[in-house]
Amino acid sequence: MKKILYSLLFLTIAINSAVSAQGKNDPDAKKLLDAVTAKFKTYKSVQAKFTLKIESAAGKTLGSKSGTLYMKGLKYRINITGQEIYSDGTTTSTYDASSKELTVTKVDPSANTLTPQKIFADDSYDKEYLYKLNDDKVVAGKTLQEVELTPLDKTKTFFKVIIDVDKATKTIVSTKIFEKTGERYTYSVSNMNTTTPIADDIFVFDQKKYPGTDVVDLR
Repeated sequence: MKKILYSLLFLTIAINSAVSAQGKNDPDAKKLLDAVTAKFKTYKSVQAKFTLKIESAAGKTLGSKSGTLYMKGLKYRINITGQEIYSDGTTTSTYDASSKELTVTKVDPSANTLTPQKIFADDSYDKEYLYKLNDDKVVAGKTLQEVELTPLDKTKTFFKVIIDVDKATKTIVSTKIFEKTGERYTYSVSNMNTTTPIADDIFVFDQKKYPGTDVVDLR
């Protein structure tokens, strides 16, 4: 489950990633990634519904889950089947429904920790990755631009990412992560709401609603 949640933070890893067979970055891919990043930075809040499909290297479906991502400033919340993550900008609380355990940690801005904000709004991707733009494709009546990506750091757990961007809206439709273990994680966004305000209490774990929770405070 922790691996799934870690992979979830790659929902839009395209913004920070890339690959090129020639070892040179594709200027058209950079232009697209810059446009996606710039548009995201204009949103005051984001609520996105998504589905996660897990496959083997042979394409066999190993499982599927659904979830919701909330973001506002430095705050975020991720709900996925069986687990929830709350971060109010100061502390991060991870709740595991199966064990009824809550792990609380302090947010360290200087730490090399992935957060949705870093993934969505960080425009330093060409310092860590290579990237190229593949051919456009039409899916469900929408023209999608496909970016193929790979990290320069070969110690990462994944070796390739394929992301599809709606050409008209410059928003990410899906992200497929190729893990070195052979598993494939595909996140598909079914709905993204960027206009409805989000209350701050959404990002705080309310222990009263989860009686019997075992709290592990690591702050």
